[in-house]
Amino acid sequence: MLKPGPFLFQHDCAPVHKPRSIKTWMTESGVDELDWPAQSPDLNPIEHLWDELERRLRARPSRPTSVCDLTNALLEEWSKIPINTLLNLVDSLPRRVEAVIAAKGGPTSY
Repeated sequence: MLKPGPFLFQHDCAPVHKPRSIKTWMTESGVDELDWPAQSPDLNPIEHLWDELERRLRARPSRPTSVCDLTNALLEEWSKIPINTLLNLVDSLPRRVEAVIAAKGGPTSY
C-alpha cells in the first residue's frame, strides 16, 4: 500500500502500463506521472537492481507461499545486495549514456 506523501511515477507509456483503470487509480491516489517515451533506453540503475533482486529470489531453495513470505524474502535478499553493486551501476552511467548516443537512442548492450 502507498504511504501518505507526494509521489511521482516515471511512466514509460508502454500500452500494458496505460489501461484506463490504472490511470484512474493513479489520479485518485494522487500519484503524478512523469511521461517517458515508450521503448526509450532505460538509464535508471534501479532496473538492474530489480534484476539482481529477482535473480536472488529465484535462487532461494523454496518459493514464498504467501504475501508475508514474499515480503520477508524480498527484504532479506534486498539487504544482501552489496552497496558496491549499486555504486558500480552508478559509475557505469557515463558509459551507458555514451552507448545510447552512439546508438542514436536505439538499443544498446546494457
